[in-house]
Parts: sequence; structure tokens; C-alpha cells
Amino acid sequence: MTPKKQRMTVTVDPELVEAANRAVDDGEAESLSGWVSAALVDRVAKDRKLADLREAVAAYEAEFGEITPEELAAQDRNDRKGAMIVRGRRQGETQRSRRTPKAASA
Repeated sequence: MTPKKQRMTVTVDPELVEAANRAVDDGEAESLSGWVSAALVDRVAKDRKLADLREAVAAYEAEFGEITPEELAAQDRNDRKGAMIVRGRRQGETQRSRRTPKAASA
């Protein structure tokens, strides 16, 4: 048996209420309460992941020392180098430099 749900009163920004009502109207949520419950479930999951990440970083730093700003910057540079550009261009890159030369006609 599902635990009994609890009723609560909250104050919410009007645009969020509108978004929730649109979700209900579009069939993306059964009810306003269901939409809010799903949002709370998502928030709880996000908060748990962040807590786990904090614990992992703390454990790493306890073993290897504090992660320095220089190490973070170096990792950021490496991540950017290895990233695949889906839209847009790398910083400093022009549209012309992205084009590959056309094969010469035979």
C-alpha cells in the first residue's frame, strides 16, 4: 500500500503555476499535484547526487590533498580541448577556418 500523501500549502511564482497547468493541459502530468511531486522527486535526486559528489571530492582531497585552482584550470583546458563542438565554434575560430578544403576536380 502506498503511504498516505500529505497536504501542504506553498507559495509559488505565477509562471511556474502556468507551466504546471500547461503540462497538465498537454497531458505531460496527471495533475498539478503530480507535477509538483515530480519536481520535488527530481530535486531530491539532484541534492543526493551533489551530496555524493561533495563526499567523493572530500575523500579524494583527504587522500591526495586539496584540489588547487591551478589544477581546476588545467583540467578545464583539457576538457575544452577534448570536447566535441556540436554548435557554434571554438573561441577564436572563424567560420572559414572550420571548412575543409574541397577535393580537386579530376
